[in-house]
Amino acid sequence: MNANMHKRMDTLAVLKKGQKRKIKRLHAKGKLLHKLLDMGFVNNVEIEVIREAPLFDPMELKLHNYHLTVRKSEAKLIEVEK
Repeated sequence: MNANMHKRMDTLAVLKKGQKRKIKRLHAKGKLLHKLLDMGFVNNVEIEVIREAPLFDPMELKLHNYHLTVRKSEAKLIEVEK
């Protein structure tokens, strides 16, 4: 399969305030994976960055019409569509 056929992917951690993207894949495992799934981080759901803490950790997000926070270390495990 041609590599150009695939869209380039980024993680949630690189997004800035106001940016919206759809979730494509979770790279977490074990308890963290279950925690993220329970929080609503599932494929094709749109997520918006509301704000970042002064040192960029944690991030406040809007997901399923509610606000939540995640640490950058967790956000790096959430792949989003470019």
